[in-house]
Amino acid sequence: MGLQMLEEPVTNPCSLPQEILHQLFVASDSSNLENALKVLIDASRTSGGRSNLASKSLLPVVLNLCQHLSKSSSSSLDLLLLSLKLLRNLCAGELINQNLFIENNGIEILMSILDSCEGVSSLPYEITRMTLQVIANVSLAGEVHQHSIWHHLFPVKFYEIAMVRRKEVSDPLCMVIYTCCDRSRVIIDQLCRDQGISILVQIIRTASEVGFDENWVKLLLSRICLEEEEEEACFPELFSALYSSGETKFMTDHVFLLSILSEILNEQLGGNGMPVSSDFASYILGIFKQSAALIDFKSGSKSSLPTGIVAVDVLGYSLTILRDICANDGPGSCIASLLSSSLMELLLQLLANLEPPESMKKPMNSSSDRSVSSGSRKAVCPYRGFRRDIVAVIGNCVYRRKEVQDEVRERKGIFVLLQQCVIDEENPFLREWGLWAVRNLLEGNMENQRFVSELELQGAADVPEISRLGLKIEVDPKTQRPKLVNLPSDCR
Repeated sequence: MGLQMLEEPVTNPCSLPQEILHQLFVASDSSNLENALKVLIDASRTSGGRSNLASKSLLPVVLNLCQHLSKSSSSSLDLLLLSLKLLRNLCAGELINQNLFIENNGIEILMSILDSCEGVSSLPYEITRMTLQVIANVSLAGEVHQHSIWHHLFPVKFYEIAMVRRKEVSDPLCMVIYTCCDRSRVIIDQLCRDQGISILVQIIRTASEVGFDENWVKLLLSRICLEEEEEEACFPELFSALYSSGETKFMTDHVFLLSILSEILNEQLGGNGMPVSSDFASYILGIFKQSAALIDFKSGSKSSLPTGIVAVDVLGYSLTILRDICANDGPGSCIASLLSSSLMELLLQLLANLEPPESMKKPMNSSSDRSVSSGSRKAVCPYRGFRRDIVAVIGNCVYRRKEVQDEVRERKGIFVLLQQCVIDEENPFLREWGLWAVRNLLEGNMENQRFVSELELQGAADVPEISRLGLKIEVDPKTQRPKLVNLPSDCR
C-alpha cells in the first residue's frame, strides 16, 4: 500500500485543532501545514536548529499532530509521514526533545499509529520505518528511555514489526533492539528467551529474504551470538529455532546466519580477533560435523560460497568460522576445546580423502613409490575453496602449538600438507595457506623437520617450496641424518 499524496495543499486538513496549527505556523513562518512541516524539517537537520526548536517546546505539538493525523483518513498519510520525519529529526541527539518525548507519552502515541490500521502489516512501510527511526533516536538517550521503549514494544509489537518482510523496516527495528539490549543484562536475558528468540528468527528470515542496507542486523547478531558469556549465549537456541516445524535438515536461514557470523569474525581479525566462547566454538564444530556427514564428496562444485546448496553452504561457512576462531591466539582462545573434540583428526581425514591438487596428480601417478600415491582417492571439493579452508584451519591450529604439530605427524598428515603447497585453480591461495601451514608445522619442532628432510632426501616428496620457507636440507655430520636448517638470508 503506497502513500496517497495530496494534490492540493490544505491549510487545515481533517479539522486539526487551531492551537496545533498556530504553533506550527508561528515556528515556521508559514500559513500552510505541509509547507510548515517541510520548513521545520529543514531547520531541524542541524544541531543548532534542533536546539532552537527545543527551546520553543515544539515536540509536544508535533506529537499531538501525529496523534490527530493517525485518526484521520488515509489522505492524510503524507502529512503524517512529514510529521514523523520532523519528530525523528527533533529527537536526533537533542536530550531536551528526547526527554519531552517520554514525558508526553510519545511511545504510546507512536504505538497508536502502528495500530491505526488492521495491524503493522497493513500500514504503508514508510510510516512504520519512520516511526521506528523516531524510536531509535529516542533510544540513544540512555537507559531510562531504552527500558521505556522495551516495556511498550516487547514482545508483541517487536514481533509484528519483524514479520514485515522489508529491509526498510528491518534495519531500524534492529537498531532499536540493539540499542536497547546492548548494555542491559535484563533486556538481553529477555531477548535470548522464547519470545525474544521468536523475534530474532523473524529478523533473520527477513534479512535472509530481502537483505539489509545498514549493519544493525550484524551488530545485533554479533552481540547476542558472539559477545555473550558461555552461560548466557543464545546462539544454540537461535540456530535450533531456525529449523522448520518438524524438520531436521538445514534451511537457507541457517546459511544466512552462519554467513553473517563468518563475515563478522573475519572483519575482526585485526589484532587478536574476536574471542568467542568455548560453547559457541563447540556448537559450530558440531554443525560442521553434521553437515560433513550429509555431503556427497563424490560430486563437487566449482562455485564459491554461497553455492546455493544448503548443506554445502552450511559446511563451508561453519568451516570458515572455525578458521577465524583458530586464528585468535589471544586471551580467551577456545582452540584447546576444539582440539580436544577431535578437530584435527577430522580435518586431516577430510584432507587425506580428497583427491590431491590437480598439479600434484601427474607427478604422483608417475612416482615409483605407490605407497604414497593417492590416485585411489575419490573425494572432490564440494565447493571452490574447500581444500584451502581446511588447510587454513590446520595452519592456524598448529601455530606455536607443539602438541598439535606432533599430532599432525603422528596422524601421518605432514606429507598430505606438503602436497598443498601448490597452485590450484579451484582453491585460490591454496599455496599461500599451504606454505603457512607447513611453516607453522615445522617451527620449533625438530621431529617434524627431520621427518620432512628424510622425505625429501629419499625422493618421497618433491617440495621446492620448502626453500621459500627459508629452509634447506643438510646431512648432520655427526648423526648422518638429514635435517632442515635455515637458509642464509641472501639465499632466500
